[in-house]
Amino acid sequence: MPFDLVIGMIAGGDKAIRRAVENAEDDTAQGWRDLQQWNINDKDVVVGIAASGTTPYVIGALKSCRENNVLTGSISCNPGSPVSEVAEYPIEVVVGPEFVTGSTRMKSGTAQKLVLNMISTSLMIQLGRVEDNKMVNMQLTNDKLVDRGIRMLMEKAGIKDYEEAKSLLLQHGSVKNAMNAMSAR
Repeated sequence: MPFDLVIGMIAGGDKAIRRAVENAEDDTAQGWRDLQQWNINDKDVVVGIAASGTTPYVIGALKSCRENNVLTGSISCNPGSPVSEVAEYPIEVVVGPEFVTGSTRMKSGTAQKLVLNMISTSLMIQLGRVEDNKMVNMQLTNDKLVDRGIRMLMEKAGIKDYEEAKSLLLQHGSVKNAMNAMSAR
């Protein structure tokens, strides 16, 4: 799976993750301009996330997507919000007022993250990256994931020798590919 199959964007760009970019979310046209850098088209789905449901950057991006036949969804925490009105598939997670007013990460951010986790997990299942509750097509990007893949392969294929499973996994690049290669023998 390409690394750009799922793209995360934020008003103000990547630098806004670490330091606020003032007024970036107030620009109704910038969201679409940012999406165009990724060649968004009618084969894509764009999900706008706005806790309040009123963020101009997100609303503008979703409106432009709809004008360009790009499927849209949204995740907000206020029922009937403007972002829900412009999205074809709005998801509204009503969590009530924040304990600390203005701190949307407490309830709203947590709720939205849970929804995103459900969407990404469902997507991985639909794409065939999960079998029997195991991520069999994960990227082997560190020792922990390689070890996890080896153990999955040992369990799924009945391999007793760790080094044999490791060799197969590294040769084929994923548990799924290793299993497919073994069954083709």
